[in-house]
Amino acid sequence: MSAKKGSLKISSENIFPIIKKWVYSDHDIFVRELISNGTDAITKLKKLDMMGEYSLPEDYKARIDVEVNTEEKSLKFTDNGLGMTADEVEEFITQIAFSGATQFLEKYKDKTTEDDMIGHFGLGFYSAFMVADEVQIDSLSYKEGATSVHWVSDGGTEYEMSEGNKEGVGTTITLFINDDSLEFANEYRIREVIQKYCDFMPVEIFLTKAGAETEYETIDKDEVLDSDEVVEEIKDEEKGEDKVKIVKREVSLSDTTPLWTKHPNECSEEDYREFYRKVFLDYKEPLFWIHLNMDYPFNLKGILYFPRVNTEYDNLEGVIKLYNNQVFIADNIKEVIPEYLMVLKGVIDCPDLPLNVSRSALQNDGFVNKIAEYISKKVADKLAGMAKTKRDEYEKYWDNINPFIKFGCLKDEKFADKMKSAILFKNLEDKYLTLEECVEANGGKVVEETKGEDGENEVVEDELKTTIYYVSDAQQQSQYVKMFKNQGKDAVILDANIDSAFITLLEQKYKTVRFQRIDAGLTDDAKEEIGEEEKEAFDKLSASLMEVFRKAVDNDKLDIKVEKLKDADVASMMVLAEESRRMQDMMKAYGMDQMDMGGQETLILNANHPLVKFVVEHKRSKSVPVICKQLYDLAMLSHKRLSPEEMTDFVKRSNEIMLLLTK
Repeated sequence: MSAKKGSLKISSENIFPIIKKWVYSDHDIFVRELISNGTDAITKLKKLDMMGEYSLPEDYKARIDVEVNTEEKSLKFTDNGLGMTADEVEEFITQIAFSGATQFLEKYKDKTTEDDMIGHFGLGFYSAFMVADEVQIDSLSYKEGATSVHWVSDGGTEYEMSEGNKEGVGTTITLFINDDSLEFANEYRIREVIQKYCDFMPVEIFLTKAGAETEYETIDKDEVLDSDEVVEEIKDEEKGEDKVKIVKREVSLSDTTPLWTKHPNECSEEDYREFYRKVFLDYKEPLFWIHLNMDYPFNLKGILYFPRVNTEYDNLEGVIKLYNNQVFIADNIKEVIPEYLMVLKGVIDCPDLPLNVSRSALQNDGFVNKIAEYISKKVADKLAGMAKTKRDEYEKYWDNINPFIKFGCLKDEKFADKMKSAILFKNLEDKYLTLEECVEANGGKVVEETKGEDGENEVVEDELKTTIYYVSDAQQQSQYVKMFKNQGKDAVILDANIDSAFITLLEQKYKTVRFQRIDAGLTDDAKEEIGEEEKEAFDKLSASLMEVFRKAVDNDKLDIKVEKLKDADVASMMVLAEESRRMQDMMKAYGMDQMDMGGQETLILNANHPLVKFVVEHKRSKSVPVICKQLYDLAMLSHKRLSPEEMTDFVKRSNEIMLLLTK
């Protein structure tokens, strides 16, 4: 063919996507685009073979070769796909942003699906000019009688096209790297980029360095393959072994059949763990995983892992890697994962996801929301199934995963409904119970909210509700825990920050259930009854103690209650009504915890304790104010943390009391 010159055709309809293409945030993305284009070309050729419009050679093996030439500052990307004629190069390359994949699909729309096309050839190709001063194309079409074509452009609107000398069917794209991007003329840098974007490409990818010395390896003679290039046969007389020296075998940089493309029945537990270690470089074993495989109403495959995390020290944000037909798109895809599942690590391959022209961001539309709903449903189904059929195993995970499940219940009503039988509570004996088991253990029954004839939710009287007692800090509330155990009563551990909001949700949903912290008040089992004959004397005692204590702690509004506790070891304790505590938690969540909420705690004094009796009998003693303050602080310490000033006074006073013992 005769040499031809022309100008690239840019129309007003396609200029905008081109502008966006030039402002890729990551310049290394050109590697993904060019390799994806090569994969498309191979996919098209295989489709033509399947449809009988072309016959692949018997020894055909799809592959993409990337060659780095440091001396020439160049990169070559070669595929053995369907190639292009001169007319096709002019149509698909010179008319920027015209998609070869789109036209191919239109022609064969009844014989193939868009899922088979990774990218759009014309547009992705131009990402090469982000790093190259000049780009060349050498291509030979699969069509009978086709001649090869050579195309050159320096990135402006000018190009030159002539007959080429390429022999094999396929396309080679050569980039001459500009001075600002010489990092991409380095073998190790390109290897890194290929592994970043193309680790799981469905076509094998091979990387070579121009001018590199041939490498060899030695194998057993019976391991030689037909494809091996034998250099020398070696006989080890002493060991009686026959060895063969061969040219080192090529190793593909891509895993063409990643784990998520397989059926779960084909994958062992070790396969899942090994994949997790490889992809996320996390050598802490994942708790468990969920294999996603959906064909309708959209195509989605993937694997989601619940990582083993330390909620106190670890970064709780997981990593979800998004792929499009095994081509890496992005790490950060919050739109397709519900917020409460952000702790997950995993891969999702969804060719149907609507991506913008750069493939690096998602459009937040209804389709994406459907994917998020599907993922939420699969996670809930997995968890609920484990709770039902593998309860012992599920209990081992519960402490690690429960904050995220509770968050999900608060954020997503559908998720909460699916998880209602899989919510566990750990009691004081470290036994795990469902909500229903907790309520039944207290003689009650779980009833979801019901509506009366007027359509309004029916109100359940407090005396008809089953109370579930809980502990939010077993160490701080140890005094109350001990009293509870002595009474033969049980409580559950709710020590996560989210628990206050979560139990409120449960109370709203299940009207016959209420939660109460064990220091919210005294149960009847904890105290002795005051007989009628001693009531008058006891009231006088109470009034006297209130007067003395309020004066000692300098708080005339201090709420004090005197009781005869069965536990003789307890002198004083502090209680706070559950409603008041919930209000404090809510204010704290909104940054209003510095507001004065005084006068809500109630100091309980045990009239059976010797120290309390001493206060009553020795009101004028110099020791009484010290004892009162100490009893007050001790009660407060088991209730909440003291302020720095209060703690300083408490320590100083404790030292003074110990000094008195030395005299």
